Amino acid sequence: MSSSEAKKRVVSLAAAHVAHDSASVTSPISIDYRSQSLIGRHKARTGNLCQAPPRALLGVLALLLALAATWLSHPEPPPVITKFTNGYLLRDGQLVPGDLWVSSKTGRIISPQSAFYAGHLRPDRVVDLEGKILSPGFIDVQLNGGNGFDFSIPEPDFEAKCADTNRRFVKTGVTSYLPTVISQAGDVYKQVLPYLGPSGKDRDPSKGAESLGAHVEGPFLSPARNGIHNKSILQQANSWSDIVACYSEDGLKNIRKITAAPEEGKMTELIPEFVKRGIVFSIGHTDADLAQAEAAIDAGATMVTHMFNAMRPFAHREPGVFGLLGESTFAPPSPVQSPVSSPSKTTSIGSNVPNSAATTELEKLNRPKLSTPNHGKRPFFGLISDGIHLSGPALKIAYSAFPAGAILVTDALKFAGLPDGKYEWTNGDEIIKEGLVIKHAHNGRLAGVASSLIECINNFRRFTSCGTAAALECVTSHPARMLGEGVADRKGLLVPNMDADLVVLSGSGDQDLVVEQVWKFGVQVA
Repeated sequence: MSSSEAKKRVVSLAAAHVAHDSASVTSPISIDYRSQSLIGRHKARTGNLCQAPPRALLGVLALLLALAATWLSHPEPPPVITKFTNGYLLRDGQLVPGDLWVSSKTGRIISPQSAFYAGHLRPDRVVDLEGKILSPGFIDVQLNGGNGFDFSIPEPDFEAKCADTNRRFVKTGVTSYLPTVISQAGDVYKQVLPYLGPSGKDRDPSKGAESLGAHVEGPFLSPARNGIHNKSILQQANSWSDIVACYSEDGLKNIRKITAAPEEGKMTELIPEFVKRGIVFSIGHTDADLAQAEAAIDAGATMVTHMFNAMRPFAHREPGVFGLLGESTFAPPSPVQSPVSSPSKTTSIGSNVPNSAATTELEKLNRPKLSTPNHGKRPFFGLISDGIHLSGPALKIAYSAFPAGAILVTDALKFAGLPDGKYEWTNGDEIIKEGLVIKHAHNGRLAGVASSLIECINNFRRFTSCGTAAALECVTSHPARMLGEGVADRKGLLVPNMDADLVVLSGSGDQDLVVEQVWKFGVQVA
């Protein structure tokens, strides 16, 4: 019997006793019988039945009924420990059968052995995955807005709209992200950056997706590769004071990643200062040749923003930024070592092994493992796999060059989630939305997309044939590692002590993945 059923049973019994009392107040025979059951047969034998008057008993039972009703009206406490079983877990670049325990009290993944043997704890709730996939929550490191809200446009209710956006994003499987601000005048950064810093400090799952810090995409970009960024507000930085003048010292504290053109001004010389402050420097919107890109990497740059887009095209004698992925001087990758061992496909885990029909899908879900840590100086690189920004062959070439560095991003604009039509862009230009495509009204140039990260994952699987596990790593462990300390040690992996940010996915083999459930800090939120 469940706790709620037990409560209802108590109230039902108490109500029955009160009804019986009310109906029998004037009946001596009924009083004698009831007294024997309520105050004990040994009392009944003494003949002192009048010591328990019917009205007194009625009052006691009414009180019990009131207490039981109060008890029933209070909601049951949520389960503290949840066990996921009978599914496939993303671990060590593979989808493997196994269990996962999470605590909503700590908001973290816990070791079942430690919980059971050391803490003598048992799961309060068991989730049967029925052969589905359990993945870490998705991390989108380039997200401009959605549902009409733009992180680059100050509004009177900006903070409230950020909060609403977080609750919307989490429903798509994105549990963490970098709110992206495109090139703006300096006063805009000072208005919006105070609200775009890390937002998960209180670990409240009801708030939805959490910001990991802002991504400023500009204004230190190449005018030759500006894309949709307004050329009139692009800048060059010749000293750190130029950076502070743009973002402010307080604003810099909320920035986690910057996209800039290293060849403009003295930006390459300033990269070490960004790194010192814990800000990831990403090469983007750049006309840099390979030598200039290498200099940026040597200075501390660790990422490339949306590879192929808004940069010098690849050429066989001058590959540009893309050449960073094929440098023969860089150390070759070595195999990943998982923090915890994962059960093999043949490991017996009793009733927790997915059924035989689901197990036959394992080879379809896994492909030869390509995922490797970011050794040497080859950078991480973003790929917009919406089927619009890049062709399938371009995606496959980039991924094959350095699988461990691939990070899928949406680069979604505020028009995502809105109906098709004409809208005003941040700089006053008119924008047309047609399906997922967002373009300039006056010249038809691509301005952005309105796709979700799960759509990008499914496209990437089709275009590269990399396999489900490898595609999921591009939105979990890879972006977490790229962001480094403070993120890599708590996001992106299904191992104990990591944040219990989870996504349950259906779909196997060649079927598209579908987000079925989303969990934040050990609590189901979608």
